[in-house]
Formats: sequence, structure tokens, C-alpha cells
Amino acid sequence: MTKLQGRGMRSAAPTRRRLIGRAVATVTVASLLSSTVYAQSVDLSQWSPEYVRSIAGTEEVDTAEHCASVVPLDYEGRLTYWWTGPNEASPQIERDINEQFWAAWEETYPNIETDAQNIDYNQLLDKLRTALLGNAGPMVLRLQILGGVEFASKGYFQELKPEDVGYPTADFWPGAMKSVTWEGTTYGIPTNNETMAFIWNADIFERAGLDPETPPATWEDVVAYSKQIHDELGIAGYGLVARQNAGNTPFRFMPQLWAFGGGALDESTDSPTYETVMLNNEGAKAALQASYDMYVRDKSVPASALTNTQNENQAPFIAGQLAMMIAHPAEYAKMVDLAGQATGADKEVADTVVANMRYGLIPEGPERRAVVFGGSNMHFIEDEYVDGGFDEMAAKAFACFWNSPEWSTKLAWTGSNPGNLRGFKTEWMKERLDTIKFLDVTTSMLPNGVPFPVVPEATEIMNIIVPDMLQNALTERMTVEEAADDAAAKVESLMGGGL
Repeated sequence: MTKLQGRGMRSAAPTRRRLIGRAVATVTVASLLSSTVYAQSVDLSQWSPEYVRSIAGTEEVDTAEHCASVVPLDYEGRLTYWWTGPNEASPQIERDINEQFWAAWEETYPNIETDAQNIDYNQLLDKLRTALLGNAGPMVLRLQILGGVEFASKGYFQELKPEDVGYPTADFWPGAMKSVTWEGTTYGIPTNNETMAFIWNADIFERAGLDPETPPATWEDVVAYSKQIHDELGIAGYGLVARQNAGNTPFRFMPQLWAFGGGALDESTDSPTYETVMLNNEGAKAALQASYDMYVRDKSVPASALTNTQNENQAPFIAGQLAMMIAHPAEYAKMVDLAGQATGADKEVADTVVANMRYGLIPEGPERRAVVFGGSNMHFIEDEYVDGGFDEMAAKAFACFWNSPEWSTKLAWTGSNPGNLRGFKTEWMKERLDTIKFLDVTTSMLPNGVPFPVVPEATEIMNIIVPDMLQNALTERMTVEEAADDAAAKVESLMGGGL
């Protein structure tokens, strides 16, 4: 726990928002998500690895000066904050930047007494649930992108938008703003966002008779390439992940589902209402059929896919026994680490894999190119649930500081990207691009990001129902059509009268 000392003060409690039915969501969300609204600080229509590199380092920022216009730097108050930050397993640079942030915060707002608790990722949600029931929550909170809607739907979060802390909504990703919009109201600020990319082994491609420098353009190509690699070389083509109750599964299957025009609900549309189940439309069934074809018909993916997470793809990939997979930019560093641990003949193979590792865009489908939009969001908790009451000015100062172009970039250093789009134009983004290999490719997928449905039931849909659908089809307990219909029925039942 980090504590920064000052004198305490809190503001009057804000009025608590009362939630109403799902149907009111559409008007506000539709107005928020126009691509023209968001193209202010950067030109999203040009977004590509080349464009990302071209804008990096082109803008200077003064965080203290900007935040002073939101909350005076001599403001005296108190702040409590919970988030999941670096731990002992984190890269040293992440821990160093964390220390730099708190030193800079204390220097900029020395009179705001701060109690910040760094809470383990797997414990944060349960601890927050317990604290809120006892009216002992923090003032400010940062949660993973999927976590906030549970609490917003129960009235625990205040209305909060970027403008409240000095930034235009236009400077945040459309997909990120979807994730903090519930019942037509914005209740948070995106702090960081990330997407994955498509990885392949150029050496395997060449030996299988494929262009080593050209990844599959479509999901149909993935199926065909996977079969060709398996038929020619006797190894797995694509690293299918289908484990039940595992987050890795929806992160790798949903991009395929969305690309074909399916969805859990209508989360991939420009103006989602979350009132339509799309798990059994023709697009969803086509996506499921593609996985069936690879696993059952062609046997071109690992036989262990039913119990695999992404971790189980790493060993065959570094051993040259797997050609393609979806993962973060950090996967390259993991392969370098594994190659460093290898010895003898394994070392030669591993070094060849690392040298031939390539990153590209996730393939397209008939409807779109898509990827899961991940990250975290910052929220303000309603006064009545905060231990000691809510200090509005202290909270706004902190949110301004954390979500600035500077710290939004620095605090996402190794594994994410700034939530504030202006962060992409800073010198720190340029340094990241120069030092983190393949970051530009995964970053270029951000405009194609789709957040999971912003409904309280999203975790169960994504981690239970979607993997069960895959399992039912791949084990042939059900036909593809039956598996899709079964999953859709479960979502309808789970959502109850809300659909």
C-alpha cells in the first residue's frame, strides 16, 4: 500500500443515479460512437503500423499545467484508490514506472493525502463486492474492462466521462467508450487498451509451400493454411483454444465469430442494445463450422485444444510444431525467454522459431476484421459506499493525472496502450515503439477492437456459454447448428426478461 501524506477534505455527496430499463441505451450510445466524433487528436481512418509510428513523438505535453486547470495544484484533500498494479513477477520497468508515477503525483498535488492499494487481479472483484456491501469502498477504482458493468448496473458508480476531468471523449477509443456506457450513461474513463495480433512461423510457411511473409488474409485462409501445413509437415497448423471456463477461449474465438457476422449479443454493431442474441445466426454458425472443420474434419489443430489455454500453445510453437496462433506482443518476449532456456538440438530449433516469428493483422471474415478490445477503466464510487465519504476534487485531480497523455502511456508501458489517444503522439510512445518488438502491429488492431457485451452477465456468457458451445460442436455431442442454438437459448435464459 502506498500512502502520500497531506490534509483531508471531502466534498458534498453527489446525487445517486437510479438505473432504468435497457431500452434507453441506444440513443446516447449511437451518438457517442460515430467515427467522425472520435477523429480529433489522431486520424483513425489512417490507423496502421506506419501511421502509429509517424505520429509518435510529435506532441509535447505538460501534465501538471493541464491538471491545474481542472483542480488547483494547492488543493487540500484526501483520496483512496484501488487498482491492480505491478507485482514481483512484473518486469522491472513496470515497477520503476509505478514508483515514478507516485512520486510525480505527490510532487504535483502534495496536499492530497493518498491511500492507494495495489490489489491482486484475482482478488480485486471479490474484495470490492465485500467492501461495497459494507459501505467501505474506495473513492476511485480501476477495474479490468469486463468488470465495471456489474457495479454500474447496481448503482455503485457515479456518472463519469472524460470531460469531467479535462479531456474530450473524442480522445478515447470508440470501443473503450462502449465499455463504460450503461443504460445510456457514461460511468468511467478508459485508462489503457490493448488488442492482440496474428502470429505465424515464416519458416513453417515456406516449408509447407506458403508465402513465408504473408499471413492468411481471411478466416477461410486460416482453415486452408492449417490443413496444408498439417498435410505437408504433419504438425499443427493453428493453435485453436477451446478450454471451458477459461478467458483465453473467448479472446481467441470471438474475433472469428464477429468476423463472420455473429456475436454473443449485438456487441459488434455500431449501436449495441444488448437485446438481440446472435450466437445462432448464420454468421455464428459459419464461424463455429470453421473451428469444427479444423478440429474434426482436418485434424489440423492440436488434439489437446479442448483443454488448452494459450499457455499450452507456447511449448509446441517454440518447438516448431505449431505454425499460427493469436497472442499479445509479449508473446515474442516469451519465445525469446524459452529459446534462452533451451539446450542442444532444441536450442537450434528454438532460435530458428524466434528468427522466423512474424506478427500480422488478425484475419478478416465476410463481415469485418475484429479482435477483442481489452484494457481497464477508472470509476468513481458513489459517496454513500465510500469509506469516509467522497472527495470530488481530489478524485478529479487524480483521474486527470492518471489519464493524461503522459501517464496513460507510461503506465501501459509493456503490455497495453494509452487509453488517451493523445498518448500515441508523445515521446514516450515513440520510445515504446522503438523498444517493444511488434507493438506497432498489435496497436494497429485497436480500431478493430470489439468489447465484450456491456451487461452484468458478460462474464458467464464469455467464459462459460461460449466455450461450452465450442466443446459441444468439437466433441460432436451436438451438431454445429444444435450447439449454436443451445448456446443462444442459454444466453436468453440467463438474460431473463431483459431481452
